[in-house]
Amino acid sequence: MSSPSKRRKKNDGSSQPVRKLEHFFAKQTAKAAAKDAPESSDETHGVQLVQDANTLTDEEYARKLQEEWNKEDQAREQQPGPTSSDELYADGEKPTPNSASRATAVRTIEPELTECPPKLPLKQKNTLSLQSTAAEEDTITANIPFDQSPLEFDPAKYIPDLHRHWVTDGGQATYALLTRCFILVNSTTSRIKIVDTLVNLLRTIIEGDPQSLLPAVWLATNAISPPYIDLELGLGGSAISKALKKVCGLDNAGLKVLNNKYGDAGDVAFEAKKKQSFTLRKPKPLTIKGVFDSLVKIANSKGNGSVENKQRIVERLVQDARGAEESRYIVRTLVQHLRIGAVKTTMLIALSRAFMLSRPPNADFELREQKALAKLKKEELAEVYSRNEEIVKACFARRPNYNDLIPALLEIGVCEELLLRCGLAMHIPLRPMLGSITRDMGEMFTKLQGRDFACEYKYDGQRAQVHCDEKGKVTIFSRHLEVMTDKYPDLVALVPQIRGEGVSSFILEGEVVAIDRENGELKTFQTLANRARKDVSIGAVTIDVCLFAFDLMYLNGEELLNRPFRERRSLLKSLFVEIPHTFTWVKCLDATSGDVEAVQTFFQSALDIKCEGIMVKILDNLPNPDLLTENVDAHSEAPSLPPTPKKKKPTKAKLKPKTSTNDDDPKNEETKSHGRRKALLSTYEPDKRLDSWLKVKKDYSTTSETLDLIPIAAFHGSGRKAAWWSPILLAIRNAETGQLEAVTKCMSGFTDAFYKANRRKYDPDDPHAVNVLPAKPHYVEYNGGAGAPDVWFEPREVWEVAFADLTLSPTYTAAMGLVSEERGLSTRFPRFLKVREDKGVEEATEANELADLYRKQEAKAPRREEGEEDGE
Repeated sequence: MSSPSKRRKKNDGSSQPVRKLEHFFAKQTAKAAAKDAPESSDETHGVQLVQDANTLTDEEYARKLQEEWNKEDQAREQQPGPTSSDELYADGEKPTPNSASRATAVRTIEPELTECPPKLPLKQKNTLSLQSTAAEEDTITANIPFDQSPLEFDPAKYIPDLHRHWVTDGGQATYALLTRCFILVNSTTSRIKIVDTLVNLLRTIIEGDPQSLLPAVWLATNAISPPYIDLELGLGGSAISKALKKVCGLDNAGLKVLNNKYGDAGDVAFEAKKKQSFTLRKPKPLTIKGVFDSLVKIANSKGNGSVENKQRIVERLVQDARGAEESRYIVRTLVQHLRIGAVKTTMLIALSRAFMLSRPPNADFELREQKALAKLKKEELAEVYSRNEEIVKACFARRPNYNDLIPALLEIGVCEELLLRCGLAMHIPLRPMLGSITRDMGEMFTKLQGRDFACEYKYDGQRAQVHCDEKGKVTIFSRHLEVMTDKYPDLVALVPQIRGEGVSSFILEGEVVAIDRENGELKTFQTLANRARKDVSIGAVTIDVCLFAFDLMYLNGEELLNRPFRERRSLLKSLFVEIPHTFTWVKCLDATSGDVEAVQTFFQSALDIKCEGIMVKILDNLPNPDLLTENVDAHSEAPSLPPTPKKKKPTKAKLKPKTSTNDDDPKNEETKSHGRRKALLSTYEPDKRLDSWLKVKKDYSTTSETLDLIPIAAFHGSGRKAAWWSPILLAIRNAETGQLEAVTKCMSGFTDAFYKANRRKYDPDDPHAVNVLPAKPHYVEYNGGAGAPDVWFEPREVWEVAFADLTLSPTYTAAMGLVSEERGLSTRFPRFLKVREDKGVEEATEANELADLYRKQEAKAPRREEGEEDGE
């Protein structure tokens, strides 16, 4: 059994003992013991105090002291005697060790009290100030109904009370406001409720403390900067663990018990804070701006002493969190797993609606009347909302940085001018346009009836966005908007050679592919991935690359997004200089829906040189008049496929013409005259996945589909695979809720070498493992089926998985509510293909995409059966 002194040492690995309450009484006790006789009861009592101080915890010891002092006060009040401290000591008696200790305790542990006057009435009690962690609960914030409809919610009712409450914090909005919103958002799966709650939070901050809006948006979206700015917290799990142990009085064993039980770091903090009843330091209320500034300090802390500095900031945040809920969300923010469903799209929608109803006190832009909006029909209200949403989304797609968007919104609100303020800018990446998936070549031809289109090789490389300004500065961004200029110094040096005469500044897009410079043979993406990623010098480059350009979005200070693809491509080819095997254009073929054989031959030629397939892009905004008759005839014979994709987003298709070129009316007419078909525009639409661009890959051209899934957990293998993880539990992502939804277990397609490497990567026995979690995280949805997994993975990578078909499942929650209210979707015969090193978790297959694939599968099933009957 360890001695009391050993038990009282820190649990953070330090050998230094913590200063306990006996430290404050030691000198007084020693002096008293030296002067008084051993028989003195007071001396005996002082010795007992020291013994108690060594064996009791702070809280037990403090309570015992307080109890004794209360008894003394009661005894003195019952006896006649002096009423002041001067009269108490008038006979020359010295204070006892207990009374001296008591006075010292008051002065030391409660420093905020002023010095006692010469004559202090005895009736005024001296108390040991143990501050309650729940002291001064923010009842004002805790009762704001953020989950009301924005057309009923009025921030003006609550802002006066909030201002009075915020006065002590410099007038800044407190973090409790965010916590209140997070609690409400986390308690619902309704996307409408989530958006409404965020709208009301944002309106309250806009009207009450506009300066806190920007940090509030960053915190609610679980980030502190855009991807192209290198500002990462860089906190490990140990920093959070140390802070919880120090602030909440946990030891290693207690922390491990909570970790094993709850898994999520925020839930562990919640339970730890809930059990902490008292603290010797009064918590300073956290503000939204203060929390954000602390995170930025953590991210900017570099060099010697940075680890200690980060640790101090983390501890102060955890210590100042008032109550268990604030602690939960502070810690989730620190570990970057907030998971409240406030993803990018949801936040942009909330901002567009908030600025329709509220404005800062010093702004004068036009607002919509709540009463007038409340009278509109549901469809009319959706139309009003959609227009604002499209403007805000378009701005963020062109300049994806809240630091640019929020100040502009606070000044001018949502209007056409916002598109000019937040347009394309050099060295700020725009979000790339994306292509829709087609199941096979036949579906592609059906969608593009009556249109001229270009087929392009889909190279197996890395998508790159190249910026070059008038001074020749070059920046290269990945499809994830991360800066990779240092990775490709050879491409940076190439830019002056490819820029033609008259080109001053540009933004172009292309595919970087590993290549054999001598014969032009293309190499795989895995070869390209072996290139160093940082601080690469041209002399150290061992893997040559070629940039295959395919689009031009900005030229000489002018945006080209609203120009047709045919025009953008023409400018690209005419104004830039081709250098064989170094810089060239993607190989392409212009065709129509009547050129079936030519397109199939082109597709096969792409596969022959190890391309993934082809991209098919609309060349012009309007259909080819010569093909209209063919379009009508073919459309009448074509099988009736359900709309592809995204049944749930009709407003996007309606409003595309409004944010594109000046040919709105003809495009709208084209859409109306051909029934339910969407308008296929040849403009560049940042951050949209449209049928204007279609992907036809070799995997899609066979009977087997592929999905991009996230490994989230695993089970112990059996037999020969007993030492490895098999099967692996895989998930899709739900873009609306931020959850990861389990979809299937995979145990096919793995090699023994992969099994071994995967076991090392996800090793729960490694004390320093960062890829494993102690329990199921709160952002994962899985019903369990036959039992819980043996290990939970930190979501870090994406795997490409083939499968036979999709089925409804009571076990898996993927896309639940989109095709069935009671069941999710799962896959039959899943087979691992490869790790998608070019994709992040945020680009994994999404719930709506999976639901669309299921609908297409179900739509084709009856026709397949009819064909079989006819054949018989």
